[in-house]
Amino acid sequence: MMERNKRKAKVGIVIKDKMDKTRVVEVARVYRHKTYDKVMRRSTKFYVHDEKNESHIGDKVSIMETRPLSRLKRWGLVAILEKGQN
Repeated sequence: MMERNKRKAKVGIVIKDKMDKTRVVEVARVYRHKTYDKVMRRSTKFYVHDEKNESHIGDKVSIMETRPLSRLKRWGLVAILEKGQN
């Protein structure tokens, strides 16, 4: 794979696949609260461009930052790491 100028990359789960060439991917992160020292979970939704419509709900995917493709899409699908249970 060629070098892409240190673009951000994340791993997440596809939670919506109804749109054409677009997927909604949820990326979860775990961190420790500064004051209360409690383990916290946060998740963020990213709109991802999937040119071939090959990912589906439940798939674990790798995504990479890209140029703006629409009002919300700023990420592209790199690879499907694991297929979902469907």
